Formats: sequence, C-alpha cells, structure tokens
Amino acid sequence: MGLMEKLFGRDWGIHPDDHKRPAADAVTRTMPVPERLFVSLSQHLGAPARPVVLVGQKVRKGERLADPQGAVSAAIHAPTSGTITAIGEIPAPHPSGLPVLAITLEADGLDAWADLEGLNDPFLLPPAEISKKVAEAGVVGLGGATFPAALKLSLSEKAKVTTLVMNGGECEPYLSCDDRLMRDSAAAIVDGIGLMLHATGATQALVGIEDNKPEAIAAMQQAAAAQPHIRICPVPARYPMGSEKQLVQELTGHEIPADGRPGDVGVVVHNVGTAWAVHQAIRFGRPLVARLITVNGGCVAQPGNIMVPLGTLVEEVLAFAGGLNSAPARLVMGGPMMGMSLPQARVPVVKGSSGILALSAAEVAERTEEPCIRCATCVGACPMGLLPLDMARHIQANDLKGAVKTGLKDCIACGCCAYVCPAHIPLVQYFSHAKGELSAQEREKLRQESTRKLAQSRAQRLEREAREKAEAAARRKAERAAQAAATPESQAPSNLPAPQGATA
Repeated sequence: MGLMEKLFGRDWGIHPDDHKRPAADAVTRTMPVPERLFVSLSQHLGAPARPVVLVGQKVRKGERLADPQGAVSAAIHAPTSGTITAIGEIPAPHPSGLPVLAITLEADGLDAWADLEGLNDPFLLPPAEISKKVAEAGVVGLGGATFPAALKLSLSEKAKVTTLVMNGGECEPYLSCDDRLMRDSAAAIVDGIGLMLHATGATQALVGIEDNKPEAIAAMQQAAAAQPHIRICPVPARYPMGSEKQLVQELTGHEIPADGRPGDVGVVVHNVGTAWAVHQAIRFGRPLVARLITVNGGCVAQPGNIMVPLGTLVEEVLAFAGGLNSAPARLVMGGPMMGMSLPQARVPVVKGSSGILALSAAEVAERTEEPCIRCATCVGACPMGLLPLDMARHIQANDLKGAVKTGLKDCIACGCCAYVCPAHIPLVQYFSHAKGELSAQEREKLRQESTRKLAQSRAQRLEREAREKAEAAARRKAERAAQAAATPESQAPSNLPAPQGATA
C-alpha cells in the first residue's frame, strides 16, 4: 500500500465533471478522405521515421511511406492512394507550433488498398512473428503514449510477463473514443487481446473499464464470454484511473516501484485501441492509417466520434463534425487534463490524437492565482502520494534537487493538484517547467561529459602518436647502429685522401 492510501484511504484522484455525452452516445461516423493529407514522420515515441518515397511517386493505401529509425521508432504508411507532392516541414500538433517533417499526399479519390495479406490462424506462428507483423504495420500505443507496440510485445515475452492489463479506463472527462470502440468493435478488440497474449506469453488478460461505461462493459463481457483467460474488470470512475500505475495497482494489487515499469511486477499494459489495431494488422494485414477520434467541446456543433485518416488537418475534422458554433477559447488535442493546446487548426491528426476539443470560454474558465493557504487539498488528490505544495515551494526557490527529493520524477503530470487547488495555483505547470529544466541540465551534463571524453581521447591519441613516433625513431636509430656494426672493416669506406703521385 502506498503512502497516499495509508494517509488518505482509497479515494485518491479527482472526480471532474463528466462531459463525455452526447458525444459518447452519437453513432460513430467515418470521415471521407480529404483532398490532401499531411503525414507526419514523428507520430510515435522515439526517432522520426525515414522517408522511403520520392516526390511524384504514386502510392496505394497501406503502402509504406517511411521506415523506422533506431531501436525505438515506427513505420508510417499511406492513409489513402494518391501521389506524393512534397516532403518537407509543416507545423507540428504541439503547443510550440514548431515545424516537423511530413509527407504530403494528394489523394486520387480511389482510396485503393495495396496488396495486403492477413492470417487465418496466426496462433500457429511463434510469438516473435506476431511482434514482427505488428511492427511492420506501424502500430503504436493508441492511449496517448504512442510507444511502438511491437517493441513492448517482444520485451514482455523476453521478460516473462504473466499478466496483460488492457486499459479501457478512458478517465479524461471529454473523451469517449475507447468507449465507442469497445461498444462497436468488442469482438475485434477481444481477438486482438488474444493475439497480444500469444505474443507476450502472458497467461491472463485483465481489461479495466471505468464503471461509467456500462454499454462498453456489457459488449466486452459478451465478446469475451468464451475466453476464460480474458477478464472484464469494471473499476471505479476516478481520474486518473487510466494511468498505468493506478490501473495496475487497482487490478492486480501490485504497486509499481518508483522509477520502475509494469514489467517489474510481471505486468504489461496496452490500450484497448491498440488491441483493435493489432487485430487489423494480423487478421487483414492492414497497417495503422486511421483512428477513432472524439470531437467534443462547447463550441462543436455535432459532438461525436469519427474515424479519421491520419494526416487530416484538424480544421477539416471540425468541419466534418458540423463546424463550430462559436470561436473556441482553447483548441486541445487529446483530453482537457493532459492534452496539448494547439496554436492553430491547420495541424495534422497523428496516431496519438485521441480527441479534438474546441472549448468555450466558460469551459476554460481562466482563474487568477492566489497565495497558497497550506490546505493540503493537493496532497489528498495526488494519485502518486506526493506533496505537490512542497515540490512547488522548492521549484519557486529554484531548488530542483529539493523538488526531486520530494518526488518530482514520480509526478505523472495528471493535473489533479491544480484542478482541486482553491488558490488556483498552476502546480502542474511548475512541475512540467521543472522537469524541462532537469532535462536541459541532464543534456548539458551529457554534452559536457561527451566534450570531456573527446578531449581526453584526443590527448590520449596525441600522446600515443608521440610515443609511437619516438619508438619508431629509436628503432630506426638502433637499426642504423646495428647495420654499421655489422659492416666488415675492409668494406668500410675510407675518407682519407689518396697519396700524391699515386697511380691507379
């Protein structure tokens, strides 16, 4: 049991107002392919993918556009058929708006698939082959972290993981894409879970779904009825239940160590949307080229969940959802608690885009910061059992080491502390700023260490070269001396002048 439970019982986290409906109950729609798609090469955790197509090249839907680079990366595929018109920088779907490399694809209107090959009985394949095919399909975690799914599957098989935890919590108050996916495609998700069990070697799967999704729970229970190794587990609706550390502890009773991973307690965590993508990849050979996105917020005319081709601009998704009934005070990609504010709507949808929120001024409700009253409300809300007020105090004093000692690196940036703070202190912004400073310091430390090693290596190289030159000179001198000593005296050249009058 963690510190938070010892001090405050089980009611950690917060209960934000539920804004999932009417979007959650609206019939899922599929968006037509737009005229032009902007496919980012950085849609996953790790190194950007490397383009393997050329400008002017024609491609079909599902054809590979970019290969993964490095140990942590993912392949990128064409969301439709058409022609590559550009490979260059576009604004990233990020608060900074900084440029990111992307492939521009002009659709031909045919939406013609490439030749794909699925598997009728993938359970006959070795686990490593399942992971390989998931990697070829470019599947990443669709819960938001976008970690390459194949890498997690293969590492879990090597680590002898025993339990697969499927995250269907979806605790963000405006999002319902996982809810709709479980309602509409429960059988496909359950099949994907079975494939992931085979790939990881785990013996059981626990599917955690918050109890405010009764329709999804019923659909998943029906789909998994004949699968005794797959258990559907309703969990309390509490933010951030969707965080892997909280969900693992709720379902298994195991607490993931600080600085640890779920694998340390024999668990691997995947999102239910990832299971759906695995099903598509293995059964039909379809790579990840589209995803279900929640379009919601007070400014959206027709909230709902839409299947969107990757690379579609946010402004086009909003237009398909009926447009906006007023100018949004804030545009967010993801959920309101942990999502990213967008500087503009001309940015593309990526694999990690779980939602597009157009929030009104009333929903944003900007508040004036006031002095801390030491009420400790933030302490009771923190799901990690941390002391946010103490961490903020250290950060305000520029004492990052003190903030780390009080748990900064364990903070999951869920925003619970800021949400409940009666003084409206933006605590999570302090923590994010401090983490950025720590990362910058660590990068600078690595740079200095690298410079030191390079200088040391250069000094050693120069010393070695000088020593080798001296040794070579000594060898040449010794060789000349030895040669001189070995020459017979009769053959020694005479430097004396010839006698006068001597004849030859």
